[in-house]
Amino acid sequence: MTDTKRLRLFLLIAPLLSGILLTFAFPGWNSNLVVWLWLFPLLAVLWPWKDAEHVKVRPFWRGYLAGLAFFLINLKWVHHSARVRLGGARDDSWVGLLPELTGWGALIGLAGYCAVYFGLWAWFTHRFARPRLSTLTKDAWWPSTLHSLACSFLAAAAWVGCEWLRSTTVFTGFGWNGLGVAMHGMLPLIQAADLVGVFGLSFLPVFVACTAWNTLTRLVLAYRGEGTCKTRLDLTLALILLLIAGTYGILKLKEEKEKEATGITVRTVLVQPNVALVDAGNPDLAQRSYQHLDQFTRMYGTAKEGKTTTDLIIWPESALPVNLEDRYHYLPQDWNKHYFSDMLQAGDFSLMFGTELFESDSIGHVSAVLMRGSPDHRQDYNKVHLVPFGEYLPLKNIPPFSFFQSMFEGAFTPGTKTEPLLLEQPQVQIIPLICFEDTVGRLSRKFAREAPQMIVNITNDGWFLQSEEPEVHMINSLFRAIELRRPMVRATNTGETCFIDTCGHVLSKLTDPETGSFFITGTLPGEVKVPRVGHLTLYARFGDWFAIMLLGICTLVWLLRRKKPSAA
Repeated sequence: MTDTKRLRLFLLIAPLLSGILLTFAFPGWNSNLVVWLWLFPLLAVLWPWKDAEHVKVRPFWRGYLAGLAFFLINLKWVHHSARVRLGGARDDSWVGLLPELTGWGALIGLAGYCAVYFGLWAWFTHRFARPRLSTLTKDAWWPSTLHSLACSFLAAAAWVGCEWLRSTTVFTGFGWNGLGVAMHGMLPLIQAADLVGVFGLSFLPVFVACTAWNTLTRLVLAYRGEGTCKTRLDLTLALILLLIAGTYGILKLKEEKEKEATGITVRTVLVQPNVALVDAGNPDLAQRSYQHLDQFTRMYGTAKEGKTTTDLIIWPESALPVNLEDRYHYLPQDWNKHYFSDMLQAGDFSLMFGTELFESDSIGHVSAVLMRGSPDHRQDYNKVHLVPFGEYLPLKNIPPFSFFQSMFEGAFTPGTKTEPLLLEQPQVQIIPLICFEDTVGRLSRKFAREAPQMIVNITNDGWFLQSEEPEVHMINSLFRAIELRRPMVRATNTGETCFIDTCGHVLSKLTDPETGSFFITGTLPGEVKVPRVGHLTLYARFGDWFAIMLLGICTLVWLLRRKKPSAA
């Protein structure tokens, strides 16, 4: 094999290797080490130690390959949603050609779209942030260090900017599984999310990896006799930045622990019905579902000797077999009203659950309802951030999207208000987030008020069967607790039902004690410690300011240097 063929093979394999390595940082493996190492193969392509003029790097496509390899593996659970919707799937068994092809098509389409942002980052990093080898390896230590830091900063800034763009553009965006989320197991390091948001956390792994790569470049070329500079100051400064972030995190962990000790206690019970979606709309099984919800609720909500030991009971999204208003008249008249009246009179507690509410035949909402005492005493929240291709069809009149209109005849309308719900006893505000809303920081912060608050997420991940998606959803959501410094509870249909503190630490979750599986039916009681003073964090006040600022810097660099030749 000629050198040219070897190089071309390397340019193909290295990006794929980076993408595959990154998958090990997420559920299934949850490796903390991989977050810092996965970028090296891709950097070997984008920031090579030796120029090869006879082979074009094509940086966008190298980055795209890395992103495609990552997302095809990382999002493989996506294909189940079409299998459930079109084929009534219960597991991995074959459910027909159309559902299977549609499911895999959805995965490939989403992965292909998300990979574009990897490609955009690779193009920018190679074109505008690539270090000059002569400056890096042959100049004095101080220009070499400054040049390395500047290039590493631009690469890290571009990564953060691309993640933010992925979360906001095209059908409301898809911001799951950024590098900040991959750091979910590093509790001290992720505390800075209350300053810069989860996207801002992604700056550190890229900055550290790039400075480490530049240091390695100097040492390798010096060993070959092709360079004279051996400074490691840039990597040292990157590690100091890492130390500062860790120190801030440790101080925050201590501070939040002290606040928790004096917080308002909300005695909460989370209910997980574990109903397969193929059974959710079955009228023959509706009675059993209602009975289970009633039994679980009365178990904790019934007053004993005049006292109720529970303040709040939460059912998940789509818990009711029939929507609250019984729009299609499946039940006897006023059946739901009598059902809830009888249940709520059993004790002095509040009940929160998800359902569908309708303003008219053409306007329906995915909603959260909070009741106390009677069904007439209720508060509603209509979901603001709807899931494209799940709860509504974007561009529904334009081919090829128009071909799927029959699948979305009951499409929902987004809500317009971001007002917290009020828990009356104890008096605590609830930030209601439905389904994937708990993964959208820019929405969650709109509910933040200077008052005692807790985050409640009700969701139904049954669309993805017994995959790793519930865990993926949960690790993406826990950053809302850190960004806002509000405790969080998640009541889900199939998992993960859990309690999360203001530091993003999962305090408890509902699992089978023998197998550890979270795909079970049951309840999870616990106490939520709500801070008495609801201070607004920097992120709650200004949102993704850090990501937008870095994106602005990259845009300015592009405008100033786009006509200049790339670095050599």
